[in-house]
Amino acid sequence: MYRVFLMLMLHAAIVIDVASGSDWTEFRGPTGQGHSDAVDLPTTWSEDEHIAWKVDLPGNGWSSPVVAGGRIYVTAAVPVDVDASSRHSLRVLCLSASDGETVWDVEAFQHSADETIEVHNKNSHASPTPILEGDRLYVHFGPHGTACLRTDGSVVWKNSELHYAPQHGNGGSPAVAGDVLVICCDGKDQRYVTGLDKQSGEPIWKTERELSPSRGFSFCTPTIVRVAGASQAICPGSGGVWSYDPQTGKQLWQVAYGEGYSVVPRPVAGHGVVFVCSGFGDQQLFAIDPTGSGDVTDSHVVWKIKKGVPKSPSVLLVENELYMVDDAGIASCLDAVSGEVHWQERLNGKFSASPSLANGLIYFQSETGTTTVVRPGKDYDEVAQNQLGDGEVRTFASFAFVDNAILLRSETSLYRIEKR
Repeated sequence: MYRVFLMLMLHAAIVIDVASGSDWTEFRGPTGQGHSDAVDLPTTWSEDEHIAWKVDLPGNGWSSPVVAGGRIYVTAAVPVDVDASSRHSLRVLCLSASDGETVWDVEAFQHSADETIEVHNKNSHASPTPILEGDRLYVHFGPHGTACLRTDGSVVWKNSELHYAPQHGNGGSPAVAGDVLVICCDGKDQRYVTGLDKQSGEPIWKTERELSPSRGFSFCTPTIVRVAGASQAICPGSGGVWSYDPQTGKQLWQVAYGEGYSVVPRPVAGHGVVFVCSGFGDQQLFAIDPTGSGDVTDSHVVWKIKKGVPKSPSVLLVENELYMVDDAGIASCLDAVSGEVHWQERLNGKFSASPSLANGLIYFQSETGTTTVVRPGKDYDEVAQNQLGDGEVRTFASFAFVDNAILLRSETSLYRIEKR
């Protein structure tokens, strides 16, 4: 009871900075929490219904779209040679939000033929989602390179010095904290978190992970929160989650979770805690009080559960409830304060994309183009279910939103979905 009381008392002490609600500026939106203020969205669609436009994208990539000022930005890995497994041009594209036409298309880096980074069939060389901030666009391609472009496509800086060997390709997106770009670099050879000066791309700090799990690779995106007025970068990895001072890289606290590895879900925060998934191997969901220091594994875990915890999709906090869908399609609703399960339901398909809250509803997108729309609440209330194509459309990227429309990226195309 003390832990629950403490969490309620800390409710006002943890804050997430909010960008303009009308823009979708990073992975999971302006707060990184999967919330959109878009209204009047469709709940059903198909290849022939409520599609404003559909455009083909070059190459492949699972980065989610980001949007501001009527323009959409995505990344893609485009084969340079006939053999698609060799060289790739790592590109940044800008599209018009109104009609999907390409405004510009710029090569940021090239993946050379002598680089032997293995790519899982559910991954790509262009999976991290860009970040938009004013007229700057930050893109990340793992050890291939990180860059800053202006929104007109001109390059501000490039950094190709983040050396590590990812397993299964690139994954985690960067996060911005003040003047610092925070990036998790968890490879099979070395594991560290780094902070780059967002104005120049120069490294400010590099902090090694303290644990050495048997499988060290992970693909997580940091979540930036302010706790009692001070910023923290919450950075899960294999074996544990760490909090760092994003300006200096100083480790603030750590929770160990054994042999959890290949961590993908981005943490979310609210009710005085951060919610962290431990990935593959021994998937668990932890509610962690972020006010501690040092190793707080035994002192600051408010609650944890194992059943139905996702390995790839992030969780979604809506008021007092936490919603999630595991990779096999089991959706759950939990009490965010206690971890009590309100409901569990099986959805169609397997899942990698993170759920979103928009139009007052929750959108769960499967790996094969099926979206299940659910009304938030302690009882399962399915509003609609819809399908793109014939069930063979691969959809791993998470939704983005613009105006009164949904942006859905498939393996080959980008859709603008809205009532018409």
